[in-house]
Amino acid sequence: QVQLVESGGGLVPPGGSLRLSCAASGNIIRINDMGWYRQAPGKQRELVASITSGRSANYVDSVKGRFTISRDGTKNAVYLQMNNLQPEDTAVYYCNAHIIAGVSGGYWGQGTQVTVSS
Repeated sequence: QVQLVESGGGLVPPGGSLRLSCAASGNIIRINDMGWYRQAPGKQRELVASITSGRSANYVDSVKGRFTISRDGTKNAVYLQMNNLQPEDTAVYYCNAHIIAGVSGGYWGQGTQVTVSS
């Protein structure tokens, strides 16, 4: 069975930083694309950042220059370094990965709350 477990969320003031982590466990054969989504109350879930197996990264315009996505293949993990956080970044953040395993497909983490407030 495959599971994605997130950590790193919390409460920070504007301008602060957080680093989100998401580790995949289980009998994983391969992980293809990975990404981070977020959903604020009353808003649609949006893709914040994605990274391919070749380490090519893409970001939504609102976080470019502030967020950095990375991955560690040996740990089956994906990270999101978030700097200069602003109140509009407040949301539940979810990691996502396309995983080749006994049951292959898209997998989601449980979500971690990020709150930016003074």
